Amino acid sequence: MEEKKLDRNSIVGFIIIAGLLIWMMLNNINNEKESIKKDAEVAQKEVVAKAESEKIETAISTHTQSDSLMNESLRATLGQFAYSATLPSAQGGNTELKSEFLTLVVENKGGALSKVIVNDEKRFSKTSDEIVSLISDNNSNFNLEIHTTDNRVFNTKDLYFEPELTKEGENQVLSMKLKASDNQFLEYRYVLKPSDYMIDFSIRTQGLNKIVDLSKTPQLNWELKSFRNEKSISYENRYTRLYYEYEKGKDNDLSPTSKLDEKTVKDLTYVAYKQHFFTSVLLTDKAFTSANFVSKNLVNDEKVDTVFTKAFAATMPLEYTNGELNYDMNWFFGPSDYKILKSYDKNLDNIVPLGWGIFGWLNRFLFIPVFGLLSSFLPYGIAIIILTVLVRLLISPLTYKSYLSQAKMKAIRPEVTELNEKYKNDPMKKQQETMALYSKAGVNPMAGCIPAILQIPIFYALFQFFPSAFDLRQKSFLWADDLSSYDSVLHLPFSIPFYGDHVSLFPLLASIAIFIYMKMTTGDQQMAAPTQEGMPDMGKLMKVMIYISPIMMLFFFNNYASGLSLYYFISNSITIGIMYVIKNHIVKEDKIKAIIEDNKTKKRPKGRFQRKMQEMMEQAQEQQKLKEQQNKKK
Repeated sequence: MEEKKLDRNSIVGFIIIAGLLIWMMLNNINNEKESIKKDAEVAQKEVVAKAESEKIETAISTHTQSDSLMNESLRATLGQFAYSATLPSAQGGNTELKSEFLTLVVENKGGALSKVIVNDEKRFSKTSDEIVSLISDNNSNFNLEIHTTDNRVFNTKDLYFEPELTKEGENQVLSMKLKASDNQFLEYRYVLKPSDYMIDFSIRTQGLNKIVDLSKTPQLNWELKSFRNEKSISYENRYTRLYYEYEKGKDNDLSPTSKLDEKTVKDLTYVAYKQHFFTSVLLTDKAFTSANFVSKNLVNDEKVDTVFTKAFAATMPLEYTNGELNYDMNWFFGPSDYKILKSYDKNLDNIVPLGWGIFGWLNRFLFIPVFGLLSSFLPYGIAIIILTVLVRLLISPLTYKSYLSQAKMKAIRPEVTELNEKYKNDPMKKQQETMALYSKAGVNPMAGCIPAILQIPIFYALFQFFPSAFDLRQKSFLWADDLSSYDSVLHLPFSIPFYGDHVSLFPLLASIAIFIYMKMTTGDQQMAAPTQEGMPDMGKLMKVMIYISPIMMLFFFNNYASGLSLYYFISNSITIGIMYVIKNHIVKEDKIKAIIEDNKTKKRPKGRFQRKMQEMMEQAQEQQKLKEQQNKKK
């Protein structure tokens, strides 16, 4: 009978599992169909756009400057904008603007940026010959889609603008005009300042209110494939994502880990395509009413070299005012440096992932200013060590309190064990007597946990700080040639899953330090935490964790910034020293026992935690008595 029951259960279980598998397969098929459909739609749009672009290009190329009147085929293709094809700028070409920080190239065709170079910043390493380019080799597409009254749709990326370069003081001003006539045009205006990563940019029209269809909304589209600029593909891709600000100061981002993520928002004020250490941002004074975002992960295999990390796209509708477009905007192209971004007072510092709540506050108001001060006169590696020492000194009172609590718990463990044995058949009484012992001896079982909990915000804040510190980029220390990336001392001829194909020394040293620290303290923690009935043996668990924790550290940080691993190595080394001093010279076992014995002779008021625990146990005991009485009546 039992076998039949088991068989029936097995069959039911098999049916459920099979049903789930079928459902998952159908769901995957539907998702795949949807994905294929989307890809097909995009491909179709690209084919149509390419055909239209080739048609325009052919019409322009067949036109000659000697023609007295515009070619009829030109007017048939370009309508009112045929005038732009008669100008010398329609033969192609570009204009270069250069400042201390940036080099820009703007193409006549499309009127948009075809190259943005961040001067003096090297790709991959400080010895590289390659300069960081945020826009280059057709990785960016900036386009305005316009509808005209004769039912045409034009994309500015296919049309030719006339450039005019002037100067306003020390600023370089480039006006790019897509002309329907001398006095009718769409203008992109760029203003490059001498020592600034922020570029003034505006979009405006003049005299086009009779040419454009005011009932159709112009669509502004900006696409960018982000170049890989750092040594570690996985690390850079983890911190490459699309950020945006909307609804008067709210900020958010798209997933950095999803293969594809999409979002629609209202009242957009900026969109940022952030790489790990560099950022491209489009800001607007007059908010876009809405925006559609797409982020696509282009890294299929982190072991294979790749040119791009992610593909970003943003589509924003523009609005006519009195029949014309008039938008004042800005471009930011430069480092994802908290200090630089904050200096613009446009909430761009929210792009830097410093952590939320208290974690972000600690970084903004403590660690960034202190590290900035230290690194202003010390090498960056030394600055990290000094910062680590200051942090350990700051939390050393918490370390002391935590160890003192463990020492007290260890001292009274024999008495706790005796109570466990004495009242093993009466759990309620055992708990009451244990709490009474804690109260009499002046021991708070929570005292060891609270200091550890208070340290968590500091550790997490620093975990966020180091990967976001632009100042560490390509700064060397000892054998690490870049404190913002991993410090490889040995390249492996193979790749280990979750570890990589190299050996980083700072994570290895940090893991050894963790092992030594846990070896030092595990015995005390076991003695401080007597095994409770029905609970797992913490002693055995701690013995296992001595080996698991360092291995986890080793695997987790092998591809992380060496500056972060340096911090953890120094931090754990200092902790070992502090624990040695406390254990051997400050908190001695005989002194602890003397204090506990002295506490037992005094009448001590119960702490809030102890009072609460006693109240809860008394209530539970009353309920148990009532239950027993009810059972007897039955």
